[in-house]
Amino acid sequence: MASMVHLTRHGEVENPKHLVYADLPGFGLSTLGNLQAKEAGRFLSSRPVVAVWSSPLQRAIETAHFIAARHQLPVHVDERLTEWHLSSRWSGIRWEELPQRLPGELEAYLTHPWDLDFTPESLEELADRVAEVATELSARYSNGDVVMVGHQDPIHAARLRLTGADHRRQQEGKPGHAAVVSLRPDTPWREMSVWEPESASTSSSA
Repeated sequence: MASMVHLTRHGEVENPKHLVYADLPGFGLSTLGNLQAKEAGRFLSSRPVVAVWSSPLQRAIETAHFIAARHQLPVHVDERLTEWHLSSRWSGIRWEELPQRLPGELEAYLTHPWDLDFTPESLEELADRVAEVATELSARYSNGDVVMVGHQDPIHAARLRLTGADHRRQQEGKPGHAAVVSLRPDTPWREMSVWEPESASTSSSA
């Protein structure tokens, strides 16, 4: 069993049009996002990291490379670490236009994300798939720490699932850009610390 699993969100994304970028290609880290990812790499450089896994999306892979380079490790990709499939429904729409384009959906997401009749993937399914990766990687690597780089909602959903917390807290205390949520595998898992870069952005994008 791994000593620790670090659930890490990607850095801020270059997104001048403020689009819901979901799983669209071509959305890499901004200048600030690169700085945040470097800070996350420095933070995790003192940990005995033996493996770095990432979402397949560009912003996550770029963040993962900053972390992996500190340990001279490759970046592995697991498709299950991708963004919540809910966001594909909103893909390419400006956040400001979402309430007009799909009335009531953003409001429902913000108030009761565990009960959405329009999402192709429920919050429970999201939590299951990301927590499954964490559990598998924890069992696979028994001699150090594992880093998983992904997205805000997936990371937070898995965090709640693994620690036995109420899924209705999905909108509470979500990790900021390049934040690192460090969990110790147990029954249930224990949250040991939450770190955020000094240059953390106030952006709410995924």
